Amino acid sequence: MFWHEKSEVNKKREKEGKAKYNVLSSLNGLASTACENGPHLISIVKSESGFGFNVKGQISEGGQLRSINGQLYAPLQHVSAVLVGGAADKVGLRRGDRILEVNDVNVEGANHRQVVELIKAGGDRLRLLVISASLDNCEVGDSTLSCEDPYFGGGGYDYSEKRSLPISVPIHQMVNSNGEQFVAYSIHMAGRHLGSRRYSEFLQLNKLLKEEFPDFPLPKLPRKSLFRLSGQQLDSRRRMLEQYLEKVCAVKVIAESDTVQEFLMEDFGSKSTPIVDVSLRIIVCGNTLTLNIKRHSDTREVFKRVCEELKLGVEAASFCALFEVIEDSFTRKLHDRECPHNIYIQNYSSAAATSCLSLRKFCFDVEKEKELCEEDKLFRSICFHQAVEDVNNGIIKAGERLYQLKALQRDDRCIQYLEMARRLDGYSSVVFPQCQFEVPDSDEGGTATMSIGFHSVVLKVRQEDKQKVRTISLEWSNVVAYSFRAGIERKEARARQAEGNEKSRQNQQ
Repeated sequence: MFWHEKSEVNKKREKEGKAKYNVLSSLNGLASTACENGPHLISIVKSESGFGFNVKGQISEGGQLRSINGQLYAPLQHVSAVLVGGAADKVGLRRGDRILEVNDVNVEGANHRQVVELIKAGGDRLRLLVISASLDNCEVGDSTLSCEDPYFGGGGYDYSEKRSLPISVPIHQMVNSNGEQFVAYSIHMAGRHLGSRRYSEFLQLNKLLKEEFPDFPLPKLPRKSLFRLSGQQLDSRRRMLEQYLEKVCAVKVIAESDTVQEFLMEDFGSKSTPIVDVSLRIIVCGNTLTLNIKRHSDTREVFKRVCEELKLGVEAASFCALFEVIEDSFTRKLHDRECPHNIYIQNYSSAAATSCLSLRKFCFDVEKEKELCEEDKLFRSICFHQAVEDVNNGIIKAGERLYQLKALQRDDRCIQYLEMARRLDGYSSVVFPQCQFEVPDSDEGGTATMSIGFHSVVLKVRQEDKQKVRTISLEWSNVVAYSFRAGIERKEARARQAEGNEKSRQNQQ
């Protein structure tokens, strides 16, 4: 049980502890009495290196009573590490000390998170009522950390919060670079290739995680080998590396650390392997095109590779572009300097099941589109599949022609399909997601949806508390000038995508 008020028993313990121990006594005196039976008070003032200790213990609340130095206590959190020369070490806190109270709040039976929060809530000053285990109960091994070991903050880390990430290491490949041959292991998230790492980079990751999270029991990595591994042994190592990443990324505080994020997303360490290509999938005409590219290739480089792979004509390519699929009915054209692979791996729960990247036409001249469709078969196919998608998503208003379009929805009849679709309202228009609006100096507001087509800009407005939708149409001939703020749609799209990723993770859990 976790009490927030001191019991009479613990008040008595504290009184006895105060009589027996003086926190301002010399370090020698504290060391000689570190394993006495009674509880004692320790006051710590945070220094530049923090409080200088870590806390470890049960992640659930309550539990069976246990005997410590002849007295029964509910499960207690304990000090798992103390920084030599740190604030806690100077006042006598020792590794293995059990914590009875934090800032006068009883924490018998408390879980790890509760104790950490109480430590953080105290600010720069901390009062601990602790009990040191007897020599028979003291942990075997080093009782302190050397000065070379990493800094330990006051509250430690909360390892109780778990998460589920679809991470895997499905394949390995032999790589030759500058006369050196090595094995690279491909890391995937939800089937999307994040990058490739050498075994030595996994060892470096493990070393850094041990330094950053010294009180967390990291899973074991496969052993080093002095001899060349067989195919079966390499596959066994691959499976063990996959299990290692799964267990590490299952703990939220570790998975979200800079060390792990850099390992998964960026070039990592001094021996990173940017020479290893990553795979990128792009939706083209309902199918998936897979490219092996450099991780930091920008939109122009990737688009050039796509056109080369598809053998798309030069003129037709000038009327196409790469898009990010944000919602089923909304796509965003990538800027030239963006990195498509970064977008690809971040949107693993996007509207598109196979990829969030798509090759689409970017042509707003019907006559030019007709001309290119006659000259380039692939461009015609791109226009056809995009028109089918727009009909299905309601962007093109098919109305009574829907059944006729369905009958023509075949590759060998795509010319007739496009001829009919071009005569319908909404063809080649861009419909933006619904947004909120407010009237200046008024309490009025509502929702608005804007679409841009060949002939006009259409705004559909619905005020709050009103069901009727008002349509405002503005012909392009009446538009004198227009401007836009670049990056706004990207920021909002990222926010929506982050929300979708979080919901996806919660569903998986």
